[in-house]
Amino acid sequence: MICIDTTPSQPAVTHILSVKNLVGGVTSLGDDVFVVRCGNNQQIEVYNATTFTLQRRLAVPGLGSLAWGLAVCPVNNCLYATDSDNSSIHRVELSGSNAVMKWSVARDPAGLTVNRAQNLLVVSYGENKLQEFTTVGTLLQNIQLQSDAAGPWRAIDLKNGQFVVSCPQMHDVCLVDRKGAVVRSYRGQTGSQMMSMKYPGGLAIDKHGNILVADQKNDRLLVLDSSLTSAHEMSVSVDGGLRSPGRLWYDKSRGRLYIGDRARLIVIDHLKDFTTSQV
Repeated sequence: MICIDTTPSQPAVTHILSVKNLVGGVTSLGDDVFVVRCGNNQQIEVYNATTFTLQRRLAVPGLGSLAWGLAVCPVNNCLYATDSDNSSIHRVELSGSNAVMKWSVARDPAGLTVNRAQNLLVVSYGENKLQEFTTVGTLLQNIQLQSDAAGPWRAIDLKNGQFVVSCPQMHDVCLVDRKGAVVRSYRGQTGSQMMSMKYPGGLAIDKHGNILVADQKNDRLLVLDSSLTSAHEMSVSVDGGLRSPGRLWYDKSRGRLYIGDRARLIVIDHLKDFTTSQV
């Protein structure tokens, strides 16, 4: 762990946590930070949100080595993990029992989000779908995405009923309606290295509706406005620069951004929104 001094009013990298393997997913609840890694040994690591010391490991029997997403629900007090190897979701109780249940989902699940109804939104990379489930695995809706949004990786539901979806295969980010139709997409300006994306993955959204995108193959973060009409780069001051950032989690309550960057977890504090251009 590396701690870097910073003034409270300025966003800056405050922690860098090195892990053995690629970060598959990261999320947090209260004073706990949850991290799952590729080749996870059927467990999820729990770190202290202040000291970033490892507190414990949650056993998740049967969790495959390719877990590409984590999400937490404070209302239902549970943690969800994707299992791409077995096309399933694992749900872990956080009440103390750490009881685990699982259910099947569409092929190759990737991103997870807990929506405003406290249900689970699952992205199916293999079947080009968004699926919404209750906390105990009852399927509520099945949204087949158009071919313009092929190979989805992450999705966030918006207040207007649409979804913002990252599509690495298409190298773009899309706004999608409830029927799976692409309303608008952002691929960047033709011939513009600054604006074009390469394999966008992780997504986060701030209180203004600005969308942070992990632009993996360009080794950077991009900020799109809510209408997907403009973008700017958020430069992160970290030794060696970003290295294929793929996972994002924004804890609005703490003003804290987590970046899963290969075998590192980079933490940025005092980030009230994504309007800043450098942290």
